[in-house]
Amino acid sequence: MYPAIAVLQAVEEIHKTNKNDVCEILWVGSEQGMEKELVVRELFTYRSIPAAGVHGVGLRALPKNVWKVMRGIFAARSIIKEFKPDVMFFTGGYVAFPVAIAGFRIPKLVFVPDIEPGFALKLISGMADQIAVSVDATKAYFSAKKHTVVTGYPTRETLTYWDKELALTTFRWNKEYPVLLVVGGSLGAHSINRALISVLEDLLQEMRIIHITGKRDWTELNEIKNSLPPDLKDRYQAFDYLHELMGTALTAADLVLSRGGASCLGEYPLFGLPAIIVPYPHAWRYQKLNAEYLVEKGAALILPDEELPMRIKEVVLSLMRNKTRRKRMAHAMFSLRKPNSALNIAELLYRMAEKHDGEEVTYG
Repeated sequence: MYPAIAVLQAVEEIHKTNKNDVCEILWVGSEQGMEKELVVRELFTYRSIPAAGVHGVGLRALPKNVWKVMRGIFAARSIIKEFKPDVMFFTGGYVAFPVAIAGFRIPKLVFVPDIEPGFALKLISGMADQIAVSVDATKAYFSAKKHTVVTGYPTRETLTYWDKELALTTFRWNKEYPVLLVVGGSLGAHSINRALISVLEDLLQEMRIIHITGKRDWTELNEIKNSLPPDLKDRYQAFDYLHELMGTALTAADLVLSRGGASCLGEYPLFGLPAIIVPYPHAWRYQKLNAEYLVEKGAALILPDEELPMRIKEVVLSLMRNKTRRKRMAHAMFSLRKPNSALNIAELLYRMAEKHDGEEVTYG
């Protein structure tokens, strides 16, 4: 979601320098899509279609989901016929497949955020004119015949507005203690939250913590924050989610503990932020491969989810106390930085749209 927003913002910036161009952007999401609120906040037009996953679902759910996909294809055809796009951009999710099928004649650019492409992106890539990837290792998952380019992972410009001192001041802190950022995603990572709660007071003796809890555990974590001893309460900042202030948290942090979603391939390198990655254990291996890539580069450690309760305190304290090692990991992470990723992809989209503009296309 955020990579796509970053790219579309870059498209608009390019458009501002080409005043004769007419640039219209339409975001197509699912009817239940949690992204709608964020997309509308960025002033992009949002349309929804029926969509459901078919890969890895049980036999009982499969017929209903296949029917949803078929309905989604017809809904997407109607939207495409009305909007008449010159180019289509895909970043993943099961809503992408019916849209790609419905717009099979339209030039397509697929961006693969993770090391390994997800099922939907793998399918759509067969129809794509161009494939953009975060890192070179992803090229191995595609045919050599496909035009694949390493662009990096797109990040929002607003992430880098702060410097360290300003970021710490935003949280009403100074440089007296190092800062641990704990991230669980928009819904949260329950196992990470539970493990952190069990050692929270011990960790707060030696560091400050910014904790993005997710919405599911927010009420409980907020109550725990309020029950901390007075001398520790000011060292712990908890939020259910961060939008515009996410860059502040990343700037203030000296170490991050998080899942291994694709954002760790783009956002952590942008800040040179050493990481402890806890791959989500109940899904395919995407997060594990992302984490292993960062470990191979010397920028991160992996802490398996099942070992969290026993090892979180030991691993976090060991790394926080070892400033030399953190500095080495930060340097390795920073070396993976590709700050112009969004612009790289936006320029690809613009060239594809210009090439397609004026061609006769039958919609639907």
